[in-house]
Amino acid sequence: MDRPLSDIRLTVEADPDSFAEEIEARLLESLRQNIPASDYAAFGIVARNAEGEILGGLIGGTSYGWLLVKMLWVADEARGQGLGMRIMALAEDVVQVRGCHGAWLDTSSRRAKRFYEKLGYETFGMLENRAGERPQGHARFFLQKRFPPPETAH
Repeated sequence: MDRPLSDIRLTVEADPDSFAEEIEARLLESLRQNIPASDYAAFGIVARNAEGEILGGLIGGTSYGWLLVKMLWVADEARGQGLGMRIMALAEDVVQVRGCHGAWLDTSSRRAKRFYEKLGYETFGMLENRAGERPQGHARFFLQKRFPPPETAH
């Protein structure tokens, strides 16, 4: 960089969509310089009805042998029918083929936490608001799941 830091202007933007992809791409490029280098590969799963409407989906990626579930969503009218479980099972199958040994995610929804626990995820960390901090009672849960080792041929 050939400009002095004093010439750089910082702004706070309410909608970072216009630059989020560029920031992520540049971060991932920097991480590829790490030892070991990041091998991040994004992917998504989408569930559509017969009319093509999106009823659910997962956005995530793999890196360093882990699946990171960034987002999982199922439409209200499709909940309770196993769609979320099917999406998660497909994601786990896909990443195990890629050589992943586990998955991790975070959520602030206690209902979602229970859903993931039913799928074998365990809490490995939590951020919890203390007394007097707003919103009172809020917590973010970090969950992980280790996949069984692949079958070895004899």
